Amino acid sequence: MQIKPFRLTLLALSLLIPAALCAVILFLLIFSAQAIGFNGFGFVTRIIWDLGDLYGDPVTVRGVLVPAGANYGILVFIVGTLLSSAIAILIAVPLSVGAAIFLSEAVPSKIRPVLSMLVELVAVVPSVVFGLWGIAVLVPFIGTMLGPVMSKYLGFIPFFAGGDSGGGYGLLAASVVLALMITPIIATTLLDALLQVPKENRESAFALGATHFEVVSKAMMPMVRTTLIGGIVLALGRALGETMAVLMVSGGGLNILPHSIFSPISTIASFIVSPLDSAEGDPTNMAVRSLAEIALVLFIITLLTNAAAKLLTSGGLHVGKRK
Repeated sequence: MQIKPFRLTLLALSLLIPAALCAVILFLLIFSAQAIGFNGFGFVTRIIWDLGDLYGDPVTVRGVLVPAGANYGILVFIVGTLLSSAIAILIAVPLSVGAAIFLSEAVPSKIRPVLSMLVELVAVVPSVVFGLWGIAVLVPFIGTMLGPVMSKYLGFIPFFAGGDSGGGYGLLAASVVLALMITPIIATTLLDALLQVPKENRESAFALGATHFEVVSKAMMPMVRTTLIGGIVLALGRALGETMAVLMVSGGGLNILPHSIFSPISTIASFIVSPLDSAEGDPTNMAVRSLAEIALVLFIITLLTNAAAKLLTSGGLHVGKRK
C-alpha cells in the first residue's frame, strides 16, 4: 500500500508531457477553427499570402469577417520548409556518418572524449549565432564565389542556374546553416551507437579477412541502422522547426515558388514570426488565426515524419531485409 502513492506520482509526472502536447494541439485547433473554415483545403495549395486591406472596412466571406482582399496560401512555405530540410539532411548525413566513424575508429580513445565534446558543443550554439555567421560569412561566400561557380559548371541543370540570385540569401544558405545545426545531433547519436557495438563482432569480421572499411560498413553499420534513422529523424525535426537562423539567411521569399537552389525562400516556422506584427494589426484577427493554422500544418508534417521513421525503424517497410 505504501507503493501506491509513489506509482500515482510517477504516473502523473509521466502524463505531463503528453498532456501539455494535447493542450497545445487543442489550443491550435480551437483558435484556428475559423481560419480553417475560411481557408479550406486551398490553404495548402495556394501560393499567395495577402493580408488584404487592414485599414478598410472588413467584409463578410463565407460567414466570417476578413479584411477586403485577404488571401491566405502557404504552399510556398511548405515547399521552402521541405526543400531546405531535405537539402540539409543530404549535406548533414554524410558529414555526420563520417565524423562518427572517424571518432569511433580512427581517434585514440584518450582524446576521443575531447573531440566528441567539441562536436556536441556545436549543438548547443544558439541559432541566432548561426544566423549571424550566415549573414557575415556564408551569404557573401555564396553570392560572390560559390553561386557563380555552381552556375558556371552546373548551370545546365535548371535547379543550379542563377548563382547571383538574391546576393547569396536563399535556399542554399538556409540549407547549409540547417546542416551545420543538425550535424552534431546525428553524429553524436551514431557515435554512441558505434561505441556500443560488441567487440566480438568487429574481431570476428577481422578474423574472416575483412578490411577495416568492410568491418565498419558490413559488420557495424547494419547494427546501428535503427539508431542512425532515429538520429536523422531527430535532426529533421530540428530542421523543420528552426526559426531564427533560417529567417536571417533565407531571403524571405514570398508568393513565388523557388525555381533554383539560390532562390529566396520562407519556411513555415520562420514565416510565423516574420509577419506577426502586421498580422496583429488585422481587426478581424483572421491573419493571426491563419498563422495558428500554419503552426498546425507544421505539427502535422512533423507527426507524419515521425510516423514514417517509426515504420522504418520497426521494419514496417522491410528496409535492409532480404527476402
